[in-house]
Amino acid sequence: MLELRNVSKSVGGAAHIRDVSLVLRHGSLNVLLGPTLSGKTTLMRLMAGLDVPTEGSVWFDGVDVTGVPVQRRNVAMVYQQFINYPAMTVYENIASPLRVAGAPRDTIDREVRRAADLLRLTAFLDRTPLQLSGGQQQRTALARAIVKNASLVLLDEPLANLDYKLREELRAELPRIFAETGAIFVYATTEPHEALLLGGNTATLSEGRVTQYGPTIEIFRDPVDLTTARTFADPPLNTILLRKEGASFLLDGGARLPVPAGLADIADGAYTIGFQPHHLSLTNPGAGAAPVRAVVTVTEVTGSESFVHLSFAGERWVMLSPGVKIFEPDEMLEVFIDPRHLLVFDGDGRAVRAAARAA
Repeated sequence: MLELRNVSKSVGGAAHIRDVSLVLRHGSLNVLLGPTLSGKTTLMRLMAGLDVPTEGSVWFDGVDVTGVPVQRRNVAMVYQQFINYPAMTVYENIASPLRVAGAPRDTIDREVRRAADLLRLTAFLDRTPLQLSGGQQQRTALARAIVKNASLVLLDEPLANLDYKLREELRAELPRIFAETGAIFVYATTEPHEALLLGGNTATLSEGRVTQYGPTIEIFRDPVDLTTARTFADPPLNTILLRKEGASFLLDGGARLPVPAGLADIADGAYTIGFQPHHLSLTNPGAGAAPVRAVVTVTEVTGSESFVHLSFAGERWVMLSPGVKIFEPDEMLEVFIDPRHLLVFDGDGRAVRAAARAA
């Protein structure tokens, strides 16, 4: 078990990590999700022992390892820029940490072939990295980390530099790989959909703070605050300030949304609602949804779906609509917000008791 206890890290007076406490268990997959400069890499360096916290402590399996350097910890790391030895074969690349550790030859061969089979590299063991595709090279770097039999494996945006097809291929494989090792895996990403694909647990980060930690799908569906909800939204979360009066939320222009049953007893007053782009639609989803008239700013067609950017009451929204949709800039559209999937936040940005909702 890896435990961070009230860990902070400052550099030159600037706080990079602020009072983070986390418990990560063996056999778990843990995603660090946040935008660039939110503190993901710094937090991983503290976990690994590459950096020492300014405050707080790091514990592993009940032992305080604060200040213990990475060379004395059983840690493996894979970076965005995958690193392989170009003059060595794939076999020798994977075997390198075992050779450094002085492992017997039969142990090296067994572990290399096990990792190669796990990562579907058996057919490429005699090739050099330059004879491989980008995805095969990244799998070689992952295999080298796995064969080390580390208790903690840290992956810092390992798929960011691969093309779309290779990223999707490896994303599909990683949960299987993680499940078969028993190590603590920590995976850093800026992409919410990558966190959802990987599953496991997610810690959302903002300005060096962990805003929420728990099962990935639960955080996506039920964020504790507006910051977390925005971190876990791509395209950006749609939001608007409105008022609750009785059984209705009142929007600009006279539109009314029914207050979900789970929020019926909250006090009247000002709130911010948030909703995902796929919960804004051109057709009435029922459940008392009312039409809202918004102005098109731009439309992006990806083929199977379209992202329609809208302006409403000074807010910028995005609607994710299936199929090809073509709208002209400044065109007025009637759209519907699905009231069953509203996220509601008070004036301090804290989530109000969750309504019933699904992804």
